[in-house]
Amino acid sequence: MRRRLGSVLCGLGAGALALLTVAAAPSPARPEPTAPRAFVSLRSVDPTILQDMRYATAHTFLGEPVTGYRQPVCLLTRPAAETLRTAQRKLLRQGLSLKVYDCYRPQRAVDHFVRWAKDLDDTRMKREFYPRVDKSRLFADGYIAEKSGHSRGSTVDLTIVELPARPTRPYVPGERLVPCFAPQKERFPDNSVDMGTGYDCFDTLSHTDDPRVSAVQKANRQLLKRTLAAQGFTNLPEEWWHFTHKPELFPGTYFYFPVSKRSLGER
Repeated sequence: MRRRLGSVLCGLGAGALALLTVAAAPSPARPEPTAPRAFVSLRSVDPTILQDMRYATAHTFLGEPVTGYRQPVCLLTRPAAETLRTAQRKLLRQGLSLKVYDCYRPQRAVDHFVRWAKDLDDTRMKREFYPRVDKSRLFADGYIAEKSGHSRGSTVDLTIVELPARPTRPYVPGERLVPCFAPQKERFPDNSVDMGTGYDCFDTLSHTDDPRVSAVQKANRQLLKRTLAAQGFTNLPEEWWHFTHKPELFPGTYFYFPVSKRSLGER
């Protein structure tokens, strides 16, 4: 049998053997996209700004980490990061600090949101994040969209924290969920000042100027809005936590590179 196999291989000739070798070789992996040089890590610009990068954890409205979040780091365009630093300096003088929940969000993460929203059977996090909204309404009501300004790198979700910041416990998958609009002492613990709802609360109570919030909650929202507006950030009226720095460097681009230090060429 060995002699017969050897004869067959010899008869193929060098050219045929080369073709067999090429056909058997695996195709090279497509290189991962990287960020433009205008993107920076927020921590490299201002390490005093607190970070609670939710989408890199299971404590999301999906109930799992979001596709594309390789590391819990905040990536932004440099102008957005530098103006956050200016806002932070003003808050620090008042014994306060910014805390970011989400910064640059890759299009692959938005695609994950869309797939989840179309799966009407997956409602494991409904009790906390959208208790008063039927999941079939998430697109129509504007809570989920196929594109996000976050994917352009100049939009950030954030809040204000009193200093010294209180430690917070991690989310435990499967734990009892509490509606995001419940009183602050009842909903998931967060060291943010009381904004009237938790982060990513799919409810009209999250509208920045909703008249139903208390005087203290309204004052906290307006402090965040006023502080960031002074630095060129525009608030999305439907989400007290959502701000976009204007003018945007990439107003028509939706980037795909993952959230990681490696996207910036760091290790």
